[in-house]
Amino acid sequence: MLIYNAKVVTWGNPNEVLNNHAVYIKDNLIAEIGPSNVLLGKYPQEEKIDADDQLLMPGSICAHTHFYGAYSRGMGIPCKPAKDFPEILNNLWYKLDRSLDEESTRLSAEIFIVDAIKSGCTTLFDHHASPEFIDGSLDVLADVVDQSGIRASLCYEVTDRNGKDGTKAGIRENARFLKKIKDGYTLDGRLTGTFGIHACLTVDEETLAECAAAIPEGFGFHIHVGESQEDEWDSLYRFNKRCGKRLYDNKILGDKTIVAHAVHVDKAEMDMLKETGTWISHQPRSNMNNAVGAAQVESMLADGMKVCLGNDGFTFDMWSEWKAAYYMHKLINRDPRRMNGYDVQEMGAYNNARLSAHSFGLDKFGQIAVGAPADLILVEYRPFTDLNAGNIPWHIIFGFNERMITATIANGKVLMLNRELTTMDEKAICARSMEKYSQVWDKFNSYHQ
Repeated sequence: MLIYNAKVVTWGNPNEVLNNHAVYIKDNLIAEIGPSNVLLGKYPQEEKIDADDQLLMPGSICAHTHFYGAYSRGMGIPCKPAKDFPEILNNLWYKLDRSLDEESTRLSAEIFIVDAIKSGCTTLFDHHASPEFIDGSLDVLADVVDQSGIRASLCYEVTDRNGKDGTKAGIRENARFLKKIKDGYTLDGRLTGTFGIHACLTVDEETLAECAAAIPEGFGFHIHVGESQEDEWDSLYRFNKRCGKRLYDNKILGDKTIVAHAVHVDKAEMDMLKETGTWISHQPRSNMNNAVGAAQVESMLADGMKVCLGNDGFTFDMWSEWKAAYYMHKLINRDPRRMNGYDVQEMGAYNNARLSAHSFGLDKFGQIAVGAPADLILVEYRPFTDLNAGNIPWHIIFGFNERMITATIANGKVLMLNRELTTMDEKAICARSMEKYSQVWDKFNSYHQ
């Protein structure tokens, strides 16, 4: 396939913006990049997409999300508004995940993956929970990933909050699924996994040790850390250690592990995260919504820590997460000089790409370069001022939106073209979800009685 007449944003290092260029895709990889007239002459018989001077960019990446949260959209919670994060967990998420069965688990993934494709997000790191449907739940998610053509890392969250039988089932599901991946179930390189743990708040030391013992070699963990101050206080009260120290002592941290949020970690914990090469995922929209505070991501980035950008189950227009990160830290610090656009770019483009390359074992991930995976989007953004490698973060933050995305390609396969989905039937999925949602909401409401 040849995509031509494009304004190519390479996200290389250094980044380049190449006018009227073409990209030739072969065997799921980018095989050649050059001026449109040159490649049109070289590959006259190939299938072609005329970009019509749209931006051709690497697909967006989401470093932390929750497919299972789809049925929270529009939901009314039958109790007083939550006053803090533990009440949000107890009133919403701990009851929603228990309301999911196999069908609603599948639909949740389908709904959010449709949103991801339409939003130009081609790689997703999911963190799943469905306590009433644990065994085989990751196979259901993987099947949706397979059908959609998206690229994803999956895990199941281990937690003690539903009893030790549920804990052991979660451990088994992670270990089983990771062994399946290790044995070759990778969907042509589009599927990988981590070992999911909910948070220090809901696991004891025995569970952490069992997770560390059960993880197959070659994989890391995916866990919420210090999202709210209660996570840290709970660990101090119960175990006389902060969250990061508990994870460090149990060998949970490492260069294949993702910790989400890290809002309330202290300097010693940050040193542990840096020492172990652990990835940190920042979710500003979620942190604002839950009123838990803002992670010290500017300091982390300045110290060379690997901070990425996720959405925590919000919509997959990752440029909205860029905007939220840019604005949030200015407001919370009451200083317009805070959170430079290049820092947002470092998280949302470069570090997310490095995480994906490391996780999927693919070189040159998240960039348009020869040999890189063909995960691409076309963006109908018509700049009326100069757009160049130096100022593109501010074009994204102040100008881009997901409605501009006209095509999404993952692993060389077209998932959306001219805003029409090619692998997912959005109308049919929404119709099935409308038939299912009342069952999920009724079960959710029953837990409040």
